[in-house]
Amino acid sequence: MIRSLMVGATALSLSIAALAQDQFGSATEAKAMLDRAVAAVKADKAVALARFNRGATGFKDRDLYPFCFNLTDGRFVAAMEPLIGVDARTLKDPTGKVFGPELYAAAQKPEGQVTEVTYMFPRPGADKTPASKVTFVTKVGDLGCGVGFYK
Repeated sequence: MIRSLMVGATALSLSIAALAQDQFGSATEAKAMLDRAVAAVKADKAVALARFNRGATGFKDRDLYPFCFNLTDGRFVAAMEPLIGVDARTLKDPTGKVFGPELYAAAQKPEGQVTEVTYMFPRPGADKTPASKVTFVTKVGDLGCGVGFYK
């Protein structure tokens, strides 16, 4: 009887873990989306940014989405709506950590080099509790672009 309960509890735990994994994007999926975003920007920057902003297929998957900012003034040109036009260098997380300069500095590195920036950010959905987020950032021409995932 106890063994049956333990097996059942283990199966339930694994099912909940699997559901949580399906709800949020992984590091591998975030990196793959960044690779697609970089290719799209290189192919046609204006079309790519428009696709990112409207969450076109391939550029919006659960909590994964690309963003880009100008390297000249740091302003977002593709991102979640409230960030368009905001200087990336001014961003800070709910704990007070100013992480925007890290995003900007990561995009100053040689093109093709991907840097990870970690900060707290509210999870999407009903529970807006800040969670640890890692963002992959790279330089693409005159833009800094990234895709983040929750740990």
